[in-house]
This record gives sequence, structure tokens and C-alpha cells, in this order.
Amino acid sequence: MTAPDDFVARFPELFGVAYRASFPILGSREEAEDCAQEALARLLARIRRVPPDAAVPWVARVSTNLAIDRWRRIERARDRQPIAITPTPLDVRRGDLVRALRALPTRQREAVVLRHLLDLSERDAATALGCTTGTVKSATSRGLDRLRELLGPEWALD
Repeated sequence: MTAPDDFVARFPELFGVAYRASFPILGSREEAEDCAQEALARLLARIRRVPPDAAVPWVARVSTNLAIDRWRRIERARDRQPIAITPTPLDVRRGDLVRALRALPTRQREAVVLRHLLDLSERDAATALGCTTGTVKSATSRGLDRLRELLGPEWALD
């Protein structure tokens, strides 16, 4: 299968979006690059079904989901290791953030990630989620409120 010219031309942009979506969750360049590559491979396989204007939010959403899945696998493996590993403070905070994001309902989690981790506009997030901008605003607001409850006041979520 050969990639369409528009996909090839947009590859650097799409890869950057996918990487930026997965790195804050994983904290590892290599792992984030793997998620970005997988997200773009999945986009290429579905290139005819994803409208060009929805490619950026679609890739962001897929990369975020891949990163969360990968983080879960890493955490499960870490829990089974017989050697005691002392996590860094950044690892602890990242773990807290991922656990809090996982505690949110799917729509809220996706809206928060698209709007605040990837800095997409409300319109682009709505396109990615297949809903209205009002729904994105509502889901983001509720999701941030819940994250504030879960993470506590030491996290600046404004």
C-alpha cells in the first residue's frame, strides 16, 4: 500500500501532534514515538474513512488512548517486578495524572486531553469527538472539576 500524497505531506505535522499527545502520559521519548508511529499507521489504514479536516484530532485521540494503554502495561509490569524501584517525583505525578484521567468518564477524559494536553480549539475537539462545541465545553468543564477533586489543590488546572 502506498501512502497518499496528502498524508505524506502532512506526516510531520500529524506525527508531532501524536507525539505531543502521548509524551505527557508516558514521559519517555521512545515510548511516545512508538505511540505516534502506531497512531499514524492506524490513520493510514483508515485514510479513506477519516476526513482530512479531522485527521489532527483523530490522531491525537488515538495516540492518547495508545499511551494510556501502554502506561497501564508498564505499571502492571512494574508491580510484578521483584526488585524495588523508587519512582521519581515526576513519575509519581504522572501516575497520579493518568489515574485521575482514567477515573473520568470517556467523553470528559477525551475532551480534557484534546483541549488541555493538546491545546486543540473547541471546534477541532468537537470534530474529533463527533459532537457540538457546547458538548465539548460542558465535558471539559466537568472533567476539570473532577480532576481538581481527585488531584487536590497542589495541581494547578486552570
